[in-house]
Amino acid sequence: MQKLKKANLYQSELIPVRGKLVERYNKCLKTLGFSETKLKLFSIDGVGWSPEVALEKKDVQYLNHGDANPHGIIISPLQKGKPVYLPFHSFDKEMMQHVFRTHGQKINDITRDSAICIDFDQDIDVFYEPLDILKYDDVNITFRLIDNLEKKQKEQLKLIDKFRTDNNFIDESIHQQLLDSANTVGDLRDRDLSLHPLHFTTGSFFTRAFGGVYLLRDFIKPIIVFESKEVYKEAIKDTIHDVLIYHISQPELIDKLKDHLIIECNLESVVKTPNYDRIKKFELNQFLKDTQHPIKDILNDKVLFKSYLNKIDIKARKQVMGVELYLEKLERSNAFKIENIIDQSLYFALHQPHSSLSSQHRDLIDKLLINISPKDTLFLYWYDKEQFYKSYETWDDSFKDWVIERISNNI
Repeated sequence: MQKLKKANLYQSELIPVRGKLVERYNKCLKTLGFSETKLKLFSIDGVGWSPEVALEKKDVQYLNHGDANPHGIIISPLQKGKPVYLPFHSFDKEMMQHVFRTHGQKINDITRDSAICIDFDQDIDVFYEPLDILKYDDVNITFRLIDNLEKKQKEQLKLIDKFRTDNNFIDESIHQQLLDSANTVGDLRDRDLSLHPLHFTTGSFFTRAFGGVYLLRDFIKPIIVFESKEVYKEAIKDTIHDVLIYHISQPELIDKLKDHLIIECNLESVVKTPNYDRIKKFELNQFLKDTQHPIKDILNDKVLFKSYLNKIDIKARKQVMGVELYLEKLERSNAFKIENIIDQSLYFALHQPHSSLSSQHRDLIDKLLINISPKDTLFLYWYDKEQFYKSYETWDDSFKDWVIERISNNI
């Protein structure tokens, strides 16, 4: 991962946590019912998730009580606007933006000497069956402060009222209680520690629950797409809910998404885009073995690209250039079928969210498409960093350089 780190492409916006902040983070973990971390230095993202703590606990979802109960931690106002590197839901970043947009000023004040625990509550205690995912609708975002700070503020204000009553101002025991309170939690008289619950409504989304599920319910008919084949087989036994259920590897899914005007593919337009260029070169890279030139140079230089394209066998060559072959044949006759000329996974990778979709829906569908056929390395980095990092580890060093160049320059 060193090359990615050097290019600021690997968790580069994490916030370092040390000293007093570690103590507050551990108090949040304890308040939420999790075990504390033994680490003295780690980093967190926008929702309070830490890759180092996840590694220590051997659990990437250590801020969850099961699939139905995710949580977050705010220990610094610097978390505002930061990425959520391993979101449990595709809308996690939006929820955190909502939190900071509403309570930003109070968060700045509270995190001077305290920390905030977040419950993302959708009124589901536990999932029992895959289609329980349909219960996701409204999320109530509630907050708790460590050390019961709100309670201690009320106690301090009562002490002050008591101090001002009758002749209590001369009572040394009350003086001492006030001093003890101030020394322990500070002067809380003018602090606004009240974070009222927030409401967030979900539409279509992705969740890591049940091994990964896409719920598309803002279209003609709800569509549920499962990443786990085992969970999919369990889900299709359901006879109660009126939904369409697919496994992500089913070719029929692409046709259904087209029928519902969720995706589209105009090959004549796509072939002129940077997306196609990246996908075509990704395809060629898969067939390159023991090259005399660095992969990066082969993919960037037109002459070298053609040279190595002609070195691979004819079947592989047709797979790499299938789209252009098909479009050439189409000019002469309409009798040719896409499935006979273009590799299916390559064809799927060239689909795009339908032009009528909102930007929010486009991002979700882009994520779904890159999970169906992960051939565009830039989109894989944008929409599924976890899978990108896993794939990255398997690539040739020179291909890694080419990918980093695409991402860094957004080309």
